[in-house]
Amino acid sequence: MILIAQITDLHLRPRGLPALRVVETNMLVSRVVDRLLAFRPVLDAVLLTGDITDQADAREYATAAEVLAPLGDRLLPMPGNHDIPGMVRSTFAHTPAGQTTEGEKLCYGVDVGLVRVIALDSSVPEEPWGALGKDQLAWLDAELTAHADRPTLIALHHPPVAVGMAAMDTMGLKDADGLAEVVRRHPQVGRITCGHIHRGISAAFAGTLVTVCPTPVHATSLNLGPTPPATFHLEPSAFLIHCWSETVGFATHTVYVEPFPGPFPYWGDPSLPRL
Repeated sequence: MILIAQITDLHLRPRGLPALRVVETNMLVSRVVDRLLAFRPVLDAVLLTGDITDQADAREYATAAEVLAPLGDRLLPMPGNHDIPGMVRSTFAHTPAGQTTEGEKLCYGVDVGLVRVIALDSSVPEEPWGALGKDQLAWLDAELTAHADRPTLIALHHPPVAVGMAAMDTMGLKDADGLAEVVRRHPQVGRITCGHIHRGISAAFAGTLVTVCPTPVHATSLNLGPTPPATFHLEPSAFLIHCWSETVGFATHTVYVEPFPGPFPYWGDPSLPRL
């Protein structure tokens, strides 16, 4: 079995400064890193699907390098709309992101055991919405063609689907139709996974499944009305584990960072009547 963790939307800050005045993102991210390191069986890779920093400040990238260093070369980062791709490339030079070409979209493909992982760059300078662009979509088509025999997970920051949250849906992936056209040609794509929304979501897309990863920091308030306010909640920190096996294919699990009571055995009480 291949185990690929996913964390997203860390919004790391300079030391001592919270995000949005109240969210201690650096502490919360340190906790998720500890959880990832302690996870058993040992994880094969850790996807980081963007918004690594909050303001793309050099001090925030220095914090990211320090906090995420224990994950070593298992880390597979990519930029979000809060990031600068060049800063992601230089901060994580020891990862596949650091091997991408300067000045171009930060995209790459790597093998994690039998699984092909493709990281895409949906960031657009100075914009909250995302786009891949024709060149990157052509690269993706060629990459999928070259590895047609590999079960594939595609990762990017912006979801290519509407999620029913009006404010977030205006900041989605603008060329989702182009991505769908490519993905439909390649049935080995078993999962597309994203961040950006700060909530856990799943939806069908182009013959496969899109998962949106929850965040270890602040969660966007779940408001499915037509004019939701821009608010957030401090919900339980969480991340995803994408499991792949030859018998099942991909299965995705939500994992909470903080411990809860348990484990308790499932056993029947002989004094109670059987139902």
